[in-house]
Amino acid sequence: MNSDLDMYNNKDLLAPIVFSSEFNNFERINANQAWSLFFTAGKEDQKLGSNPEAGRFLTYMLVGIGIAGSLWGVVFTGLT
Repeated sequence: MNSDLDMYNNKDLLAPIVFSSEFNNFERINANQAWSLFFTAGKEDQKLGSNPEAGRFLTYMLVGIGIAGSLWGVVFTGLT
């Protein structure tokens, strides 16, 4: 019987990618990489691909939700 369990001896296999030694060597990451790391809990930085529009969309959507929520609070707390 042949066992292939020796290929899983890598200590970084289950660890987040941000703690591995070859992650990015202090280079700047783009919005796609940041959101990919967020959604995968630090496991993968290329999950959203290389198109920068997905990262920008998620960032601007979060900013828009914050602004809309703030305006909602200002407008409707003044009416009571």
